[in-house]
This record gives sequence, structure tokens and C-alpha cells, in this order.
Amino acid sequence: MQNRPADWQAPSSESSSGLTPAQASLLQALGTATPGQIAYFSAPDLRCLFANQRYAQACGHTPQSILGQPLQDIVSPTTWQTHSTQVQACLAGQEQHYTCTAEGLRGDTRHLEVHLVPHCEQPTAADTPASGVAGSVVGLVALILDTTHRWAAENAAQDHAQRLRKFNDASQEVIIFHQGGVILDANQAAERITGYSIESLRGRSIFDLVHPQDRVRVIGLSRQLYEEPYEAMVLRRDGSCIDLEITGKNLPQPDGSVQRIVVGRDISSRKQAQAQTVFMTQHDLLTGLPNRQHLLHYAEKMLQQLPSQKISTALFFINLDHFKTINDSLGHFMGDEVLQTMAQRLKASMRTEDFVARLSGDEFVILLSSVQDENQVKAVAEKLLLTIAAPHTLAGMPISLSPSIGISLYPNHGLRAEELLRHANQAMTAAKEYGRANYQIYAPFMTGSTPYEELLLERELREALENHQLQLHYQPQICLKTGALAGFEALVRWQHPQRGILGPLQFIPFAEKRGLIASIGRWVLFEACRQLKAWHDAGLPKVPVAVNLSPLELRQRDVLADIQKALATTGLAAQYLEVEITESVLMQQSNPAQHNILRALQALGVGIAIDDFGTGYSSLAYLKRYPIDKLKIDRSFITDTPHSVDDVAIVTAIIQMGRSLQLQVLAEGVETAEQQALLTHLGCDLVQGFGLSRPLPAHQVPSWWHRWGTQPLLA
Repeated sequence: MQNRPADWQAPSSESSSGLTPAQASLLQALGTATPGQIAYFSAPDLRCLFANQRYAQACGHTPQSILGQPLQDIVSPTTWQTHSTQVQACLAGQEQHYTCTAEGLRGDTRHLEVHLVPHCEQPTAADTPASGVAGSVVGLVALILDTTHRWAAENAAQDHAQRLRKFNDASQEVIIFHQGGVILDANQAAERITGYSIESLRGRSIFDLVHPQDRVRVIGLSRQLYEEPYEAMVLRRDGSCIDLEITGKNLPQPDGSVQRIVVGRDISSRKQAQAQTVFMTQHDLLTGLPNRQHLLHYAEKMLQQLPSQKISTALFFINLDHFKTINDSLGHFMGDEVLQTMAQRLKASMRTEDFVARLSGDEFVILLSSVQDENQVKAVAEKLLLTIAAPHTLAGMPISLSPSIGISLYPNHGLRAEELLRHANQAMTAAKEYGRANYQIYAPFMTGSTPYEELLLERELREALENHQLQLHYQPQICLKTGALAGFEALVRWQHPQRGILGPLQFIPFAEKRGLIASIGRWVLFEACRQLKAWHDAGLPKVPVAVNLSPLELRQRDVLADIQKALATTGLAAQYLEVEITESVLMQQSNPAQHNILRALQALGVGIAIDDFGTGYSSLAYLKRYPIDKLKIDRSFITDTPHSVDDVAIVTAIIQMGRSLQLQVLAEGVETAEQQALLTHLGCDLVQGFGLSRPLPAHQVPSWWHRWGTQPLLA
């Protein structure tokens, strides 16, 4: 080989590489131990004098076949073109270190790290430093490291880091790693949310970031390795708080310890929306004042903490007098402005601890947090009268509205919020009745029927029908001439589970107003017929029973069909049933269909009586028009007889009228022997009243009958 180093002594037995076997063996051992491809080329012809297995194999040779081959023949033209510049620079004595790609034996792309080192002979004394060369280049060493796997790993790591950065940038959620509460790492969202840099977060206790009111709970959940979402307040660097929904996940480590990754999501907007929703459900949207629901909840909690021995709070129910005039004349927009102004005035005039609410429309309520005595309550009421009546300019016109104020006191007027509110409302109604622009403190005589009480009564009355709480009492009707039992009047009663026996005046007018009278009347009809038939079968005298029909029943239900069904169902003969209608109904029977009902009942054999006769100022013409069998003189004409000359005259006229029309006449409300004597003298046919018998429950009628048969009439 040319330009062989001067210290290279030719062995006696030289290999094709120019190396002795010992040298070649040493180089092969070094080449095998080298983790890359290594080769040595002579200069300047670049023939391969040595190559390890990796280099030779990469070039498609063996370590033996590659020896003596020129570099330009060993590599492909493309590879030579890629490396020629660096090779020439190395031959000029400059080390070359660079990276490149090459096509592998399988056609894949390999990433290479190339090191070219010139091999220079030792300089002689003739060489001078000015030459810039330490010695002439007699060869070059090529060391090639395949970095494909490292490149792939680094590239994957870079991709992973880039993806993490993208997720980190896109994520709004706080991510913190900690172990035993000590923060190991965090993302930029944690930096943004908490106000602390990531560097300052590392090594810090994660629990220092939790608000003190939540800290104990969060520490407990962390120690339990709790993984379900929970909410907590986090302290920011500036001292403010933020609500986060936190989820902790456990990351077991190879050493058996556990790290935690905590993901926190900002739920401030959700909390605000929830708070707004709660506010809207508890407040009036027009004025911003608490509504009825909020008032009752607050009042109930407050009352539970108050003593019940003395006046300790007062509830003011305020209604604006003639507020409807504002809406009707100036429009609802102006009306809303008035309500907003009133809300502001009431709020400003009361103490901060007092509770001001708007119920609906022009109704406001004030609940005083504490009251010393009734004089203080009156002073507040006087102040409110002046505050509310202060002029308010609307459409350029000063407007003044007076209030009607009702007041209830705790515990005098109730122990529950609903009760105090109801009584204050009743007192407010009384204030309006007393001329408006005043206040009234609740008194028991003010109690009336409120909408709530009406709803309650309606529900109870419906339950009474379903649960068989209604019952009939029967008042006997007696023949004056003979003293014999002439019939019964069926009178409905309500066995109320709490209030006891209620008479018809306590619920029948309400039933008519609420559309329940038809159901009650139908039940009375069937029950009266059933009971009378049972008495007939038991041997009691076969006398009729009278049931009352209200005007609404004649309009709302098919009375004729109901009567026919009741008679058929119970087996009672029609002549033993009598229906009573008031004189006012008789005078209003201008409807031909209703007139036909009375005719049909007469044809059926059912008796028809006019109840409360004399109160409607009927005439003979009305009586002649309808199929009437009996007149019942109203008790109001009997009460003062025989002492009232006017009443005696009216009773006499009615009896004579009935006699002339061939109608039976019955006097109600007979209580004394004098009344009975007068009626006998005037020729009255029948009587009933407390003087003869009170209305009796069905089970008492048989025993009464047996006693009655042995007694004379009132003496």
C-alpha cells in the first residue's frame, strides 16, 4: 500500500490488508467491541485496509471481501456523492462529524452519525509549524453509528411533548401531580388558575391551596385515595377564591408508593348559574325582593329560634290601595315602576336585619326580626303609612298611594309562618273595610275564609264523600190533629274528623260554590230512600221522607233520572218520597225544561213541597202554575208567634192560601206549646221543630218513635 506510515514495519507474513495476523486479530477484536461501524482507509487512494463485521455487512461485504476495495466502489454513487465532500476534508487533515440518512439493506431509511478522523504520520524535524499540518495524512478512520432507534425515540418524545403541549394549551383544567400532598408538577392551567408559577408550586403542599373551610374534608378524601368528583374552594395567590370540581386519580409507582394526579375544573360559571337559578326561584324578578316561598322558609327558621312566651316578632301584610287604577289609567309599565319604587322605599325604611318581601301584585310583607312590645309595632306601622304615601312622580304627575296594613304578632296570633301570614292578610282585609289608609292588628273576629282555607275545605269535602263522612239526620213531621208521625225531613251532616259534627250551613253553600252540591245531593237522595225503605221493612209507619233540592242541582244534574234510579235501586215507592225546593227556585222556573221536571215528578208520584215559603213573596199565580203539594212556612214567621201580630197575620194568610189551593201546610221551627196551640187554631196541618224533636241520627229514630207513641203533643 502506498503512503504507509513510517512506523508500520512489514511483517514477514503479511495479509491482504497489509497487517500481520496478530494486528488483524487485534483490530477485529476492537472492531467487534465497537458499538458502531468502523473501517480504515488508506490515503489518498481510499482503499479499505480494515473493516469490522458491522461496516462490511452494511456495505454488502464480509470483513475479508471488503479489504483492498476502493471506497468509491464500496458505496453507491449516491452515497459517495453525499459523503465525498467530508471525505476530502478529512484527507486534508480535518476531522468530520455529521449526521445523515442512508438507505438500509431492506430499503428502509437509516439515520447515521458519521465520524471521519484523519490518520497522520508523526512529523519530522523538517516539518515546521507554519505548514499548519501536524503530519501528512496516510489514512482515515470512519466510525459510523446507527442512531435510527435513538432518533425514533427522540422524535417520539418530541411528538409526545408537542402533543402534551397542545393538550396543555387547549385544556382549561388544572392538572397537578402530588405525592403525600407535596406537589411534584403542574400544568399551565394550574399556573393560570392559582396565580402561582409552576416552579413555585413544585414542593408546595397542595392542601395549602384549599380554602380553610374545605381543607379538612379534602385532606381526608386524599388520604382515602378517593376518586369520585367533589367540589372545593381553592385559594388563589391574590387571596380570592375559585370553585373547582376536583377528581383525584391514583398512580401506583414501581416502589409500591402512590402518586395522585388531581384534575380540577373551574365551575365558577356553573356556581353562578346555580346561584342565579336559586335567586330566581326565591325572589321576585321585578323588584328583586324575596318572594312568598323565600319568606315562609326564612320566617319558619326564624320562628323556631324565638321564645314563645312574649311578643318577639311581627308580620306586616301591606296592600296598596287602588293600585289597579295606576295600571288601568297609566299602563302596566308605570305600575311596575311604582312597585319597584315601593320595594326600594320599604327596604330603605327598615333595619338591615328585617325581612322585606313581595308576595304578588301590589302585596308586600315585612317581617320584623325583633319586637319589644305592641307600641313598637304601632310605631313601625305609622312610619310605613307615611313612607308609602309619599308622592311619586309618574308621567310628570305626582301620584300618592295609601296602604292598607294588616299585622299579626308572634306568638299571640300564631306559631307557624303560614298562620301568621294568613292572619295578617285577614287584618289587612279589615283595614280596607275600615276605610283603607290605616293599619289593623289581627283579632279573632277578623277570621274569614282565605283562599288557602277554601282549598283545604274543598279537599276535605271531597274526602268526606269518598270516605263516607256524610250522614243524615231525620227530623220528624207531626200531624197537628192526631199527633201521628206524618213524615221525616232528611238533613245532611258532616262528621268531620277534627271539627266534629258540622251542620249544612257550614258546608252546603261552599259545596254549591265549588260544584260539589250535585254529588252531595245525589248521595242524600239515595241514602234517604234506602233508610226509609229499611224502616218500612222494620215496621215503622209508612210515612214519606223529604229531601232538599238546591237551585244548582236542578240545573246541574238530571234530577228526574236520579230519583227514578234511587227509587228503583232501593225499592221505595214513589209516594213516600218528597222533594223540597225553595220559593225562590219556584219563582225562577222560567225554563220549560225545569218546569217539565216538576210535572214529571208529580206524574211519578213524588211529592213537591215549597220550602221557606213566605220569604219570596210568591203570589197565587205562581202557585197555580206549578204542581205543588205542600207549603212549608218559614221558621222566621213562627219564632215570634203568638206575640207578634204581624207574624200571626202572615201565618194566617199562608194557611188560608194553602187551604184555598188544597195544599198541605207545614210550619217549621215550632218550639213552644203556645205556637202549637196557635197553629192548631189556625188550621195548620203539620208541624216540625225542636219542641217536638231535634233532627235524629238514623239509629235513634226507632227508639224515638216508640217513645213518641206514648206521649201527647206539646201541652
